[in-house]
Amino acid sequence: MRIFVFGSSLTSSYWNGAATYYRGIYKYLHKLGHQITFAEPDIYDRQNNRDSGDIDYANVIVYQTPRDLHNLLARAGMCDLVIKHSGVGADDEVLERRVLDCASSQTRVAFWDVDAPATLSRVEQNPTDLFRALIPQYDFIFTYGGGSPVIEHYRNLGAANCYPVYNALDPECHFPVPSDPELQCDLAFVGHRLPDRERRVEEFFFRAAELAPEMSFVLGGEGWGGKHLPKNVRWIGHVGTDRHNLVNCSARMVLNLNRESMAKVGFSPPTRVFEAAGAGACLITDEWPGISMFFEPWYEILVASSADSIVHWLRSVSRERAEEIGHAMRERALAEHTYEQRVRQLEAVLTGKESSGHQSHAAPLTAA
Repeated sequence: MRIFVFGSSLTSSYWNGAATYYRGIYKYLHKLGHQITFAEPDIYDRQNNRDSGDIDYANVIVYQTPRDLHNLLARAGMCDLVIKHSGVGADDEVLERRVLDCASSQTRVAFWDVDAPATLSRVEQNPTDLFRALIPQYDFIFTYGGGSPVIEHYRNLGAANCYPVYNALDPECHFPVPSDPELQCDLAFVGHRLPDRERRVEEFFFRAAELAPEMSFVLGGEGWGGKHLPKNVRWIGHVGTDRHNLVNCSARMVLNLNRESMAKVGFSPPTRVFEAAGAGACLITDEWPGISMFFEPWYEILVASSADSIVHWLRSVSRERAEEIGHAMRERALAEHTYEQRVRQLEAVLTGKESSGHQSHAAPLTAA
């Protein structure tokens, strides 16, 4: 199958939290024999911050927007499947409309939402939003996660179907490595400073640092330079995907914090969860619906409802026990949550071998 994709970026994770997800999905689609063309706009200085290494599984087109859109859409129309991801970052509303012009008896078109809470909020709060009327015209709606709440919302908006394709582990990219003395700490958190996340970082991570002054904390991600930090928090700036294993394996524990909208909807484990799992790190996550569908609390993952909970885990879980939890999480991810498994399930949907035309529950595609 020839697949043409419009997405934020495959080459760079700079201000692009979906990079690991895209790489996992398209790498393993290529392994199954599909031809991938990935078009990404030259924006946000991403091309000066590439961290993907060699991409041999996709033909990446870095385009100038909006100048190149007409020619790209013409090329897309010659493929078997055209995918428009949400959050491309430039001309999103134009692309939402114009990719549908590619549809034909030979070409199907999919909208793949990597931030369903934001997209659904946008169209449900504004009945005149142009995308609202376009949803029923797509052959497929795929989402980064969200489970039953997201499926039901999209179905109520007229979607022909809705399939969550959850984040996963690529064991070729995320695995245990020796720790780096420069990055050793009690707790590490990596995340860009975004309006939908900052309050939760203050509430969980910074507050935990204040409550545990005897411990050391490492903060990674863009945008934190002007932020007042507790004295025991060290900011290390942007952490490229090539350094995620190093950070995850150097910290005694790693923290995951969902953006507020994702935490509320649930069933949306971010890439950080599976990156930590691959590294065999002991992960503490904030609470969100659906955690136990992926990992078993206490045995494979630690769940915290507040900064006090985080400090409790830091002080009560021994290094040996933390290593056991990290190992168990890695084993579960390798057994049930790899991109190879996700993509085989996705391929069954695309080829019509899926048992149902839509999903009406929150389980991964394996359980459909």
